[in-house]
Amino acid sequence: MINNNTWFEKLLARSDRLFVLTFVGLIAIGTILLWLPISGTHGSIGLLNALFTSTSAVCVTGLVTLDTAGDFTIFGQLVILALIQLGGLGIMTFAALATQLFMGRMSLRSQQSIGDTFYQGFAATRMRRDLGRIVLVTLITEMIGAAFLYRAFADPSLECATPLFHAIFHAISAFCNAGFALQSDSLIPFATNPIMMPTIMALIILGGLGHGVMLESLSRFWRSVRRRKQKTLKWSLNTRVVVVSSIALIVIGTVFLAPLHGITSSHGVIRTCVNALFQSVTCRTAGFNSIDLTTLPMTAVLIMCVLMFIGGSPGSCAGGVKTSTIVTWFAQLYAWLRGRKDVTMLGRRLAPSLVAKAAVIIGLGVLWINTGTMLLTLFEQGNKDMSIESLFFEQVSAFGTVGLSLGVTAELTVASKLWIILSMFVGRVGPLTFAVVIYESDATAVRYPEEAIMVG
Repeated sequence: MINNNTWFEKLLARSDRLFVLTFVGLIAIGTILLWLPISGTHGSIGLLNALFTSTSAVCVTGLVTLDTAGDFTIFGQLVILALIQLGGLGIMTFAALATQLFMGRMSLRSQQSIGDTFYQGFAATRMRRDLGRIVLVTLITEMIGAAFLYRAFADPSLECATPLFHAIFHAISAFCNAGFALQSDSLIPFATNPIMMPTIMALIILGGLGHGVMLESLSRFWRSVRRRKQKTLKWSLNTRVVVVSSIALIVIGTVFLAPLHGITSSHGVIRTCVNALFQSVTCRTAGFNSIDLTTLPMTAVLIMCVLMFIGGSPGSCAGGVKTSTIVTWFAQLYAWLRGRKDVTMLGRRLAPSLVAKAAVIIGLGVLWINTGTMLLTLFEQGNKDMSIESLFFEQVSAFGTVGLSLGVTAELTVASKLWIILSMFVGRVGPLTFAVVIYESDATAVRYPEEAIMVG
């Protein structure tokens, strides 16, 4: 019997294109809704501001040209919140889940395509169950986070008129690593709050680990609870690499940023360390800030740029080139320096195609950031107050879908804002996925003669 796939199934078979197209569609819908006069407190916010905000929300970045709290009505804020949630989970997740529930079983090819793109290490036969669990775990985590944040916003001294909405908004924004806040100065007023800071950091870390890592961790925890006696659990290589590298980056970032934060001694060592820890966590992809970034020395800014470029982990709400990509690249460098043919990591050998993919992703990321910085300097050459370091920071933040800024986003020219919009989009879908969609595969059986050139 011939299986006549629907047009949706055929599109789903090319998950890279569907992933890009669904994000484009969601951004377009968000732009229209935010462009409506009902979304702005002073009427329509304009097409460019609507497009910029919609892209930033869908790509869970957090860069803004307008004040989310002051320039958007409740309706506009609800639209932004919905875009963050859909963009954070990945609209591809909803597409695959809807296909399972309403259009029958997906083909093995489609399941494998989605699994390779978003849920590495999970068998295709588990796709339907895992997709449902991802949505469930996400919602439960955000609800728990909102419950803690409600206690902070309900403080009478804050005089917050809608503490529940603020709690839900910031919980979703933090877990999806979006960085949108309903305060004009982000989380600076909560820099010493014992509830707000740990909760936001926990949500950011969990959202940046990746859905696969969270599912594996919960699965193994549940198995350990049900069985009193069992053999030592063997975690997958992906989970071990993600967890170890994430912890290492948080610690390293805190150690380097703590003495450079420029906070006066009157604030105390504890507050300095907490702020350094918070910025180490958030600058890798979330975009919240607990201090004024314009007061930081240039060394701290450059360190934050490195963390923003690395970003979170694959299959998560985070951006950047991803932690496992950087670890793979360093493993390849180590193997090359030692004269080894195989690239190994934690007692496992990595496939050459995987190693090559990591190198390509990093190369494309560096190329995009350098090209973007040059374009921004060209577009802003008439603005003498726009420094190259602030433009570089803006470019890295957009590509890493972080959302931190040195206060120049709203002052950018139209051309610069359009480039930042494209950078946020490329950073979210991934430079390699974007390149594959743009350029058709040109596979050929022809092999050319080999000849050496001088390098290095």
